Amino acid sequence: MSTDTEVGADLPDHLVAHGEIRQTEVRQTHRVVIRFAGDSGDGMQLTGDRFTSEAAAFGNDLATLPNFPAEIRAPAGTLPGVSSFQLHFADYDILTPGDRPDVLVAMNPAALKSNLSDLPHGGVLIVNTDEFTKRNLTKVGYEANPLEDDSLAPYQVHRVAMATITRTALEPTGMSKKDAERAKNMFALGLLSWMYHRGTEGTEAFLREKFAKKPELAEANILAFRTGWNYGETTESFAVTYEVAPAALPTGTYRQITGNLALAYGVVAAGQLSKLPVFLGTYPITPASDVLHELSKHKGMGVTTFQAEDEIAGIGAALGASFGGALGVTSTSGPGVALKSETIGLAVALELPLLILDVQRGGPSTGLPTKTEQADLLQAMYGRNGEAPVPIIAPASPSECFAAAIEAAKIAITYRTPVFLLSDGAIANGSEPWNVPDVNDLPDLSVEFATAPNSPDGTEFWPYLRDDDTLARPWAVPGTAGLEHRIGGLEKADGRGSISYDPDNHDRMVRLRQAKIDGITVADVEVDDPDGAAEVLVLGWGSTFGPIGAACRRVRAAGMSVAQAHVRSMNPLPGNLGDVLHRYRRVVVPEMNLGQFAMMLRARYLVDVRSYTKVAGLPFGAEELAGVLTDAVKGDLPA
Repeated sequence: MSTDTEVGADLPDHLVAHGEIRQTEVRQTHRVVIRFAGDSGDGMQLTGDRFTSEAAAFGNDLATLPNFPAEIRAPAGTLPGVSSFQLHFADYDILTPGDRPDVLVAMNPAALKSNLSDLPHGGVLIVNTDEFTKRNLTKVGYEANPLEDDSLAPYQVHRVAMATITRTALEPTGMSKKDAERAKNMFALGLLSWMYHRGTEGTEAFLREKFAKKPELAEANILAFRTGWNYGETTESFAVTYEVAPAALPTGTYRQITGNLALAYGVVAAGQLSKLPVFLGTYPITPASDVLHELSKHKGMGVTTFQAEDEIAGIGAALGASFGGALGVTSTSGPGVALKSETIGLAVALELPLLILDVQRGGPSTGLPTKTEQADLLQAMYGRNGEAPVPIIAPASPSECFAAAIEAAKIAITYRTPVFLLSDGAIANGSEPWNVPDVNDLPDLSVEFATAPNSPDGTEFWPYLRDDDTLARPWAVPGTAGLEHRIGGLEKADGRGSISYDPDNHDRMVRLRQAKIDGITVADVEVDDPDGAAEVLVLGWGSTFGPIGAACRRVRAAGMSVAQAHVRSMNPLPGNLGDVLHRYRRVVVPEMNLGQFAMMLRARYLVDVRSYTKVAGLPFGAEELAGVLTDAVKGDLPA
């Protein structure tokens, strides 16, 4: 934590602990990174999310990184079963959830062992001592108790018997010891809330709402939360608290939002803006399932959700809905895209709107379901038989997912095409403040369905007679009198739409479908080159935006020049991208795969792109990329 000033503090006038009241020192700091870590059943995701909500309500800028096992209930107390939630909050605009935690809350030996290497020397370590039994220590390979030797000497260690204190506090409720101990995560939340002067009313209201049908559980968790707060205020262990002022964000109404929630809201908004019913045909898959969960709540906004028996049925139903005049949507991850590929090809041939929300994860096969990766790009670009071009949009952050979903819907409706939206696990589960847009500023996506015959003689409806500007074919709702027509997977005659095996016609139709995608209007890529003297350009896409931006800040602070650009339309690529790439002596492309975008750029623009890749299931760190860019500026980055 970067400490600037130290001031005396007044004690809060609520939640005053029994016993002697201490005067604590309050330090002002610009930013803090906190990581909650424990067993997958310890409620670390809920704890982190609640702290995040209070930070957002206070007005801090923030970014989060949830990290949890793929198993619903991994073996208790083991290293594979560790779940963590990292939160970075600050009084200025931040770009990442932080490389390393300033504060690590470890609920058991497994959490300590798997996360301690990330805590810098001098960092704050809060440990739940109750779990450091001989059995739990042995389970993760500790030969000696680290709380009793000198191995933790480099850190500011606070030993807290969280389970014991929580059980004691809840004894008057008559709750069993086992059930009482489950509330120890609320104790930890209360303690951290006290340390960082976070509000308490929001969490208490949340708990009462969450356990509305079991008010005794709500009050027990609130009591544990208050106990944690009071412990911080009365114990001699914590002599310092910290304050992080609100961030100076652009004027607007903000709310905390995750990428998946923003995607869902964007789909709902697209339905309203297009005046089309929304149909989500899908199958649950990590990390995209939250999109289904959220959209299922919005029947009143014209949204129908269909949880199909498999991925193929889900996209088939969505494409059928588009044929019927709805905005068809399907959500999935990489393994689901593989199963949906034949129907995506059919959508290309039918030339109907369809949104494919691909929330990427580690692969191949089942791979790493709860970890992030960017390895579906080439699958989205080319993962179909024949020439089957599809537009691809890639949001850069959780809050961008809202606008990206609307943009994808606009392209799908305007150009009559399936559209890929490539998110990933880091974006989907991460959260940040979202400046809620004014509805009046959102684009009009109104649709003009075909209503009359369009053949040259005015007697027939030709389904493949194209618009002169967009090359889109007309969209006719089945059942419209006089607009009977044939569509399907077999090649169609240009204009008329009858089945055609003519070689020249097939060549023309393939080129028309490609020209339609190539002709989509996308914004030029913008370059951030403050002094105009940079020789190195770092180019990113998707969730690499934050780490690249943070790394550029570090490199520039060290007195070096580096330019940054980010691509959001992966197909078609921005029209000025080639000129931008040729403007710099060296181009570095970091991505969480083995160089898929770099390969596309080399092939398209014949530029010697230097690829920097990572496939560890975790996002890039700002410090890591800063080192890479420093080497690139010095000319030391290998080819």
